[in-house]
Amino acid sequence: MNALHAQPNVQPALAPGDSAAYLSRLGAPAPAEPTLDALAELHRAHLARVPFENLDIALGRPIRIDPDSLVEKVLRAGRGGYCYELNGLFALLLRSVGYAAELLSARVTTAGGGLTEDFDHLALLVTSPLVSHPQLVDVGFGDAFTEPLPLEDGFSRQEAGKSVGLARADDGSWAYCEDHGSGWESQYLFTTTPRRMADFEERNRWQQSSPRSHFTQKRVASRLTETGRVTLTLSGGRARILETTRGATPERSERPVGAAEVGTVLDDVFGIRLTEAEIRRLAAA
Repeated sequence: MNALHAQPNVQPALAPGDSAAYLSRLGAPAPAEPTLDALAELHRAHLARVPFENLDIALGRPIRIDPDSLVEKVLRAGRGGYCYELNGLFALLLRSVGYAAELLSARVTTAGGGLTEDFDHLALLVTSPLVSHPQLVDVGFGDAFTEPLPLEDGFSRQEAGKSVGLARADDGSWAYCEDHGSGWESQYLFTTTPRRMADFEERNRWQQSSPRSHFTQKRVASRLTETGRVTLTLSGGRARILETTRGATPERSERPVGAAEVGTVLDDVFGIRLTEAEIRRLAAA
């Protein structure tokens, strides 16, 4: 079944039935109008209900980013994904409820202060006649901002445990930045040049196959919670779950997860249901 509903010269969007299923998974109503408040509600709901995860790499399943594959995995199979999947599908949903959404290429800041390659990350630029500024939207960068950021040079906002903001460089590119109390640090750089999903195909293949990709080195499932974030990591045959609580007194709780618990944690905490064989394979990864 074709997941798209499109007309010539119109950005592709989800078919009505898939849009309804998506909104149901998010636990959010269809916006009456494409306002900023409705966009923020969808953004928060997505971070809480659809986990950031890369488990298919360890399971030997290729990650495909065409619309039909995204609908099959995230909507029909109840899974999550990483940036190409989550933001790619979210763009289709946003278009189906009245927003315009462009795909953006971003280069992620590395620990040494360098940058990854073009198309390493996919973010979104969302507009609407009812929203005064274009908005940076990103439901596929793990623990980043929880609500859209207006594309304004120097904009900043306090969120639980950190400040988030945007800065524009002389060459016209933008940086998404965070301040955890010791100064602003760039997380990724992007331009507002519209991209096609096909532009990300090569880097998507690299992310799931190269030994230099951090996605091939560690398995993760993570989502926003009402008080912070919960993350399961699997690496070297070990599994750990980390819960963070943000606010005036941030807390961090981490504990090992036994091999027999992995499937229960994936189901109960992240809504990811796998076969016993798949769970054993993940626990041993």
